[in-house]
Amino acid sequence: MTGARGPVRRLSIVVAAILAVQAAATLFFVSNIVFSVLGMRPIAWAAYELIELGAALGLILGTVLGAVALRRSLRRAAEAEARLRAASGAFVDLLEERFSDWALTPAERDVALFAIKGLSIAEISALRETSEGTVKAQTAAIYRKAGVTGRPQLLSLFIEDLIAGPVTMPASPTDSPGAPKLVLERWLGRS
Repeated sequence: MTGARGPVRRLSIVVAAILAVQAAATLFFVSNIVFSVLGMRPIAWAAYELIELGAALGLILGTVLGAVALRRSLRRAAEAEARLRAASGAFVDLLEERFSDWALTPAERDVALFAIKGLSIAEISALRETSEGTVKAQTAAIYRKAGVTGRPQLLSLFIEDLIAGPVTMPASPTDSPGAPKLVLERWLGRS
């Protein structure tokens, strides 16, 4: 993840430079208007024309660099959204696989999904239009079939599978000190 800091830092510097150039150009043009209204002539016309040309070029450069930065930002947002969709799809696949392994009934699958999403027994009961006692019995059956004692452990099963799933860990932590970070980076598509 430290590799991502370099491009972000460079992008921040570029954006700051763009903003500085545009602020200087804006200050020049606003001060020009103020001096015109007051009837003042702050500098010689030749110098003024050169400064005005530089300010206009600065605004053009700022606009071009701003468009490039925006395009790059939009591309990165699209890539992040694609990774999120892939992770979401992987999570749904993992849910379906586990629910099948545990032989959950359709009602238990619904309750398990709502429980994983963080809904309370009362909320699940209201959504499914069943009694709270029925939902409690279904959650107890889900926990028994999954081999866990409660919702936090149920959720941790899925988190562990998602984090450790794509890459196998070394036999011992001393074999590869950066292995947990590498697993996470590979899973997130950053290696």
